[in-house]
Amino acid sequence: MSVAIVEGPAILIGYAYRLDLESEARLFPAQAAVVAQVRIKPSATDILATLTTADGTLIRQSDCLLSLTIPAQGTSRFEPGSVVLDMVRVDVRPALPLGFLLEIPVMLPVTRGLP
Repeated sequence: MSVAIVEGPAILIGYAYRLDLESEARLFPAQAAVVAQVRIKPSATDILATLTTADGTLIRQSDCLLSLTIPAQGTSRFEPGSVVLDMVRVDVRPALPLGFLLEIPVMLPVTRGLP
């Protein structure tokens, strides 16, 4: 497995998080149903958030572009450090891992507790 480090935005606890993922390969065809689980580390049993194309937290923009959103209520359960996630296509059998793992920093924002 190759490793690439790409800088991106950190998750701010209590705020919605959005990230666009662009791939060179056509990972997100029109019929793709994708699920991602967010955990503190790959070996953790607790799932912090589940993202899916069915609930709109993962939105296919094109065959090579997917938008990921974690709502504010989801990030409010995170703690400073980092979280990990990967994605699996569940519209095919057997389910197909898409071959990448994201580690995203999580930070406590200075401005917080706003309505």
